Amino acid sequence: MIKNYCKKLCFILLLAGHSVVFAQNVPSPKSNFGFDIGDNYQLANYTQTEAYFKKLAETSDRVKLVDIGKTEFGKSQYMLVVSSPANLQKLDRYKEISQQLAHAEITPVQAKALAQEGKAVVWIDGGLHATEVVGAHQLIQTAYEFASKTDPETLKILDNVIILFTHANPDGQELVSNWYMREKDEKKRTTSGLPVLYEKYAGHDNNRDFFMLNLKETQNIGRQLFVEWLPQIMYNHHQSGPAGTVVAGPPYRDPFNYVFDPTLLTSLDAVGAAMHTRMNVEGKPGYTQRGGSVFSTWYNGGLRTTTYFHNMIGLLTEIIGNPTPSEVPLVPSRLLPNSDSPNPVTPRKWYFKNSIDYSVSLNYAVLNYAQRHRDELLFNIYQMGKNSIERGSKDTWSFSPKKIEAISNVLKSEKGESNKVSSNLSKQAFDTVMKAPSNRDARGYILSANQPDFNTAIKFLNALIRTGVLVQKATAPFSIAGKSYPAGSYVVKTDQAFRPHVLDMFEPQDHPNDFKYEGGAPIPPYDAAGWTLAYLMDVKFDRVLNDFSGPFEKNPYGKVLVADNKMVSGSAYVLSAAQNDSYTAVNDLLKNKIVVYRAPENGDFYVTSAAKSVLQKANIALKQATLPANKVKVAAGKIALWDTYGGSMASGWVRWIMEQYHYNATVIYPQDIDAGNLKSKYDVIILVGGAVPSAQGTSSGRSFGPKADDIPAEYRNRLGRISIDKSVPQLNKFLQEGGKVVTIGSSTNLAYHLNLPVRNAMVEIINGEEKRLPAEKYYVPGSVLNVAVDTKLPAAWGMEKQADIYFDNSPVFKLTGDAIASGKIKPLMWFESATPLRSGWAWGQAYLQDGVTAFEANVGKGKLLAFGPEIAFRAQTHGTFKLIFNQLYK
Repeated sequence: MIKNYCKKLCFILLLAGHSVVFAQNVPSPKSNFGFDIGDNYQLANYTQTEAYFKKLAETSDRVKLVDIGKTEFGKSQYMLVVSSPANLQKLDRYKEISQQLAHAEITPVQAKALAQEGKAVVWIDGGLHATEVVGAHQLIQTAYEFASKTDPETLKILDNVIILFTHANPDGQELVSNWYMREKDEKKRTTSGLPVLYEKYAGHDNNRDFFMLNLKETQNIGRQLFVEWLPQIMYNHHQSGPAGTVVAGPPYRDPFNYVFDPTLLTSLDAVGAAMHTRMNVEGKPGYTQRGGSVFSTWYNGGLRTTTYFHNMIGLLTEIIGNPTPSEVPLVPSRLLPNSDSPNPVTPRKWYFKNSIDYSVSLNYAVLNYAQRHRDELLFNIYQMGKNSIERGSKDTWSFSPKKIEAISNVLKSEKGESNKVSSNLSKQAFDTVMKAPSNRDARGYILSANQPDFNTAIKFLNALIRTGVLVQKATAPFSIAGKSYPAGSYVVKTDQAFRPHVLDMFEPQDHPNDFKYEGGAPIPPYDAAGWTLAYLMDVKFDRVLNDFSGPFEKNPYGKVLVADNKMVSGSAYVLSAAQNDSYTAVNDLLKNKIVVYRAPENGDFYVTSAAKSVLQKANIALKQATLPANKVKVAAGKIALWDTYGGSMASGWVRWIMEQYHYNATVIYPQDIDAGNLKSKYDVIILVGGAVPSAQGTSSGRSFGPKADDIPAEYRNRLGRISIDKSVPQLNKFLQEGGKVVTIGSSTNLAYHLNLPVRNAMVEIINGEEKRLPAEKYYVPGSVLNVAVDTKLPAAWGMEKQADIYFDNSPVFKLTGDAIASGKIKPLMWFESATPLRSGWAWGQAYLQDGVTAFEANVGKGKLLAFGPEIAFRAQTHGTFKLIFNQLYK
């Protein structure tokens, strides 16, 4: 007995010794970068970070390096899978367990067994917003510590948790770190003034792409989060904390999205408490939560927030810090402890190392929670998924502000003069709304294959599939509720684990009226209030309230769809203007020097059989046709797209759209506009939001951006801004000579600079003067509204008479004098209803009625197109892309 005990003890000591020795062989960050992570005035770029990640994988048996895909600039995007050596040997099994529990298609008994067998999976990323440099650097430091440390807490975590350390934006780290380190004088180093976006197209908006997954980086991340690993917790690092604090973290302020399972919210509270408590125990003050910051859990689309709709505990922290030392400012209102900030930070010098230490401690807090509650986390994600399946399998009524208001109205009407509310009356008021058959949640959605733009419907479905939603395809014709559908139609049912995400993509968001006090100004939502993707993409679907079945086959999780359009034979073909991909095909045809015609009645495209080989590759819906007698020949326009020093996100998204739909566009800058001679170079100029100053805005274009001497010569031509005194006259000349200018959002200000007979419709008259409507009366943060469209005008060809638009306090116009009668201005889109809200929040929306939100104006020989709504918003608004495309041909 004693002999065997000694053998076991020696073996354990040998293993322990081996761990210590092995840990000593793991290279420290300083050995790779030449400095410690957190040293003042030092940043690592991605080339160095990639090399270090590879060293960690080579020297530590706790680390597996995974290339999750290429970035937009072609770099490898890496994820470090970190756990105990024993766990790494069984990764496939643990991934399978995580998938099975998240999909919740097993019995509770099976789920309990898997929760005992499995390991908690925790995602920790860094670097998404590349100028927030703490994120990428805490990732390096934390990965090193878990690859090398042998203390009991680290080893327990490694035994019970699989950690996915993921770099969220390799291109951005390379750009920002190189920019910061270019200065030899460390006191001159700064992360500001970067000449380009730190994500090729989207910059900061890369964190608004996670239900759409347009970008390569977000697609890489989305596949790991929603298809491959499905972690129970994900942690997204950001900057910067609110002034007078160090870090803002969970739990977050209201409102939360009403589709969430309640367990998700209480789980956020629990993990947030573990993080906050650890900060206090370690003497790290300055953590704030809930009302201490602006962050909520309403929005879908962020790296953190999209996970909520998949029953994952999504964590965000916003921390202060920079390699250049800074100060924690004095904010007296932050000094008095309260429940949001019980341990305030006092003014002090702040170093990069402080931020790294805080971040690593926060990571440990999350991971220690995960290892202590491993089985609970695994079972709870199953239970939330199972709850979703059950809700989608029976008649379910979800609460929303509109339904609560309806209950209140019933109660008021029923209690009458007695002003008393009995229990029977309360039940009647509740049942009138919450048991009304028409108020039930949908059991599913059917997307018919015979809709006008089925290719775009496929793109919508692929956005769902990339986020882990189960989609089914009809293998034969079928009928539901008296309506027939062809084979090849698609079905998305709500009896699945990610039901919250399904509802959020199909159903309108009903944001509450959110005010600090009655009569006060609205509290802005975190990002958007409404974004229903099916509306924005103009996808046609039927909402089915009763259980249904049919000849449906399940699409494998994560497998994207490909449109299956059959090539038809004939001497000529018609390409519908209602189909976005028709424009891609037309652009390819024109590049192949094939003649394309357009019908002036509706804008449909016509080609002869000479186009057949190109059309076969285009994979679009075609019909046989004869060439119309009144056809008009189409020619590709020479397109210019405005951008600015540092990069415009709105311009970047349009550039992405141009590339996806095969347009050739030249990016121009204010200096190019000021140089004049525009009509000899371009046929159309696109000015996105932020390009044109307001009527009272900047007259000179020289005060924007850094000094020319402070930046590399190759970027100096990007400096400046569109100015009233120099740029506007050149744009006017371009129009007078026959050019076309497309303005979007705030750049519709150009109409005022050109003295067109339009004015702001969102005003009121006070003491004889026009004043902008205050937010207390009118406020529409990012939401989906419905407008009427003049589809007879070429600018709106392919559109329907009613359209859903993305509207964010966007410009609305009133046409003055005889603007319409004279034919100088033609309204394209307008609000014909006092209740245009489709999804989101529109306080005082009645003010919008009869307001014009898009128009075209003749200016000399040319034409100005003014689109108030964000018709290209984050490349999500496929339903309004045609409003841009139609302007890009001669």
